[in-house]
Amino acid sequence: DVDAMTSIASASHKRSIADFQKTIIKYKVQLEGDPIVRAHLDTLYNNLLEDNLCRLIEPFSKVQVEHIASLIKLALPTVEKKLSQMILDQKFSGILNQGDGVLIVFPETP
Repeated sequence: DVDAMTSIASASHKRSIADFQKTIIKYKVQLEGDPIVRAHLDTLYNNLLEDNLCRLIEPFSKVQVEHIASLIKLALPTVEKKLSQMILDQKFSGILNQGDGVLIVFPETP
């Protein structure tokens, strides 16, 4: 459906996870019926999430994960899981102290 793809493109262009999720819900039947489209949407969502998280944590050296979750408007477990995955994938350098609920971001080394 053209409307679904236009809406996905708009959400991606705005880098809006909320708009992306609304579009997925609104056009669920059209978008999730095709496994190829579904795979591309999953990849796009993950890229959007990673980009948004990187942008949000950039000014911090230490930040409460709950604060990041509230800024990005996602559930705390979702944000914790993605941040830990990003650390393991070396998307950024840091540690996630789940006991204290804190993300410690290390400066980039040249």
